[in-house]
Amino acid sequence: MKKWFVALLLALPAFADEVVTKVAQGDLNSTIEAIATKVVEKAAEGLNSGDTAWMMMSTALVLLMTPAGLALFYGGMTRSKNVLNTYAMVFGAFVVGFIVWIIAGYSIAFGTADGAMNKVIGGFGNIMLSDIKWTDLSSMGAFPDFVFVVFQGTFAAITVAIASGSVIERIKFSTWLVFVALWVLVVYAPIVHLVWGGGYLFDIGALDFAGGTVVHMNGGLAGLVLAYLVGKRTGYPKIAMKPANVMLTALGAAILWFGWYGFNGGSAFGANGIAGLAFLTTTIATAMAAITWMAAEWVIYKKPTLLGLASGAVAGLVAITPAAGFVDVTGAFILGVVGSLFAFWGVTVLKKKLGYDDSLDAFGIHFLAGLFGALATALLAVKDNDLLWDGPLKESGDRMGQFMVQVESVVIVGLVTLIGTVVVYYIATALTGGSRVDEESETIGLDESVHGEKYTNS
Repeated sequence: MKKWFVALLLALPAFADEVVTKVAQGDLNSTIEAIATKVVEKAAEGLNSGDTAWMMMSTALVLLMTPAGLALFYGGMTRSKNVLNTYAMVFGAFVVGFIVWIIAGYSIAFGTADGAMNKVIGGFGNIMLSDIKWTDLSSMGAFPDFVFVVFQGTFAAITVAIASGSVIERIKFSTWLVFVALWVLVVYAPIVHLVWGGGYLFDIGALDFAGGTVVHMNGGLAGLVLAYLVGKRTGYPKIAMKPANVMLTALGAAILWFGWYGFNGGSAFGANGIAGLAFLTTTIATAMAAITWMAAEWVIYKKPTLLGLASGAVAGLVAITPAAGFVDVTGAFILGVVGSLFAFWGVTVLKKKLGYDDSLDAFGIHFLAGLFGALATALLAVKDNDLLWDGPLKESGDRMGQFMVQVESVVIVGLVTLIGTVVVYYIATALTGGSRVDEESETIGLDESVHGEKYTNS
């Protein structure tokens, strides 16, 4: 009798107070029967407290990535007169993007549309999260549906925030906030449905473990499109535009790395072996990417910079994201090294050749490393049916078939991002009376001219 009591007490700590009270009253037998009944009821519900705790923790980690990690990473790289505006753009993107996600984004991404439309976009049955109860469990695992909603909402918010890095120091804050709200609905949510929510790319077996196409290619390409549409900063590239505080950028990169364990590990949707694998591969790829970028700088420019170390680490995080739960140690090494080289080439060579003003290299790091990671996943993923999603590689071991699916995936996502971003930009511009700040405000700096605040680097 005592063994059963101890087992039940350990299994259900939530009922410990009730047990202690009953035992104090000398009612041990009825207490054991009541708790046993609750154990059965919990098992029938399918809720796993460990998985639930892990998903809530992962969500908090991903949340930390945007208003802290990315904001500091970007803020430190901008000029001192625009640090606060840059931070506000990232923070603003997070809060606006998340609310829009709750209102309609989640429904568009993970809802179910009628007939063939479901291949392209989700339904509208979950607007304002209608028809979702707090007791409902997610179809992705044994945790509440509401936890999944918030987890995915943090992804939506950081994706649009990534694009801000391409247009800081000259876009109007009002235009940016309107753009964020529309872009999450028009571009991000439909892409999520295509890849993760039961749409066309999901059906053909496109592999994207945690957001190589959905988040990084999407956000990075949107940033490049905005950079072309808004135009270059005044004086670029003739005037030196030095970072305000590289220490802030390095700190932001460290926070991003920390939060990325929720990003990749949480995408296993449970405290399980795949989450452990994602932890390992994420760490390996990030460290190798940082080493690679540092080495490239050392060889080419004779000086290894802290900014390069931080940039390399983020490039590695991006490259491993689509493959974190699919590859082994060797795959993680390759993704880290080659993904970093792709991003390094984009930032130091491609940007100069094409002449675009991607202020903080959102395209060079996020799009290019994400593109490589998405394609390389087909070549590096282990042939393990317990890890892979349904697709050519899992079903028949066809790597080339899987590679072609990955190519189709990046092309479709790229087209949706390109077209959708242009449309949303012009709508936001029309609604706010132009997208660019006036020349005087740009010269003074957006911290003072827009926010009435000043960053002091002392």
